[in-house]
Amino acid sequence: MAVKHELARDLLAIKAVQINPIEYFTWTSGIKSPIYCDNRLTMSHPVVRRKITDAFVQIIEEMDEKPEVIAGCATAGIPHAAWLADSLNLPMVYVRSKPKGHGKGNQIEGQLEKNKKVLVIEDLISTGGSSIEAAKALQQEGAEVTGVLAIFTYGLPKSKQAFSDVSLPLHTITNFDELVEALMEDGEIKEEDRIKLIEWRDEL
Repeated sequence: MAVKHELARDLLAIKAVQINPIEYFTWTSGIKSPIYCDNRLTMSHPVVRRKITDAFVQIIEEMDEKPEVIAGCATAGIPHAAWLADSLNLPMVYVRSKPKGHGKGNQIEGQLEKNKKVLVIEDLISTGGSSIEAAKALQQEGAEVTGVLAIFTYGLPKSKQAFSDVSLPLHTITNFDELVEALMEDGEIKEEDRIKLIEWRDEL
């Protein structure tokens, strides 16, 4: 799908991608990484966010099981879930990382009927932990989670294993390999850098 490469280039154009081979970035999971992808910046770029929504719609059209509800992962998945739900004219909910500490103590916000087919929306997949936890929270409320849809994945072996372990399909618009190729095309990295980045990812 050409959109994989196109969106990778869009992420570079809006400076959503940062590289620091000397002082690694630290992810929420604690993993040290020479590359950081901040997809929250896509919210501020109407053309890019519209491409993301259109790409999500295209992926859904090719799915055997169509969602009845769109669920956004807090916080970065929420706006994309909202734009997608609006485009598909579907109900939307969002899932907190943990139940709220006051009020009704909700972890899931919005109206969710039991046995509905729910598609989880995330901005980025690193280890996959937050998406899988969101899916489990939805399942505990009686939802049938059909999969996770994300803008970008690093493609870490541990994330692939994590999704496989819970039998949860993962679909993404673009990925780490496309991003690295785009960086090469733009002269941002050299061949030896490309090899190191791929080795870093594959060794995790």
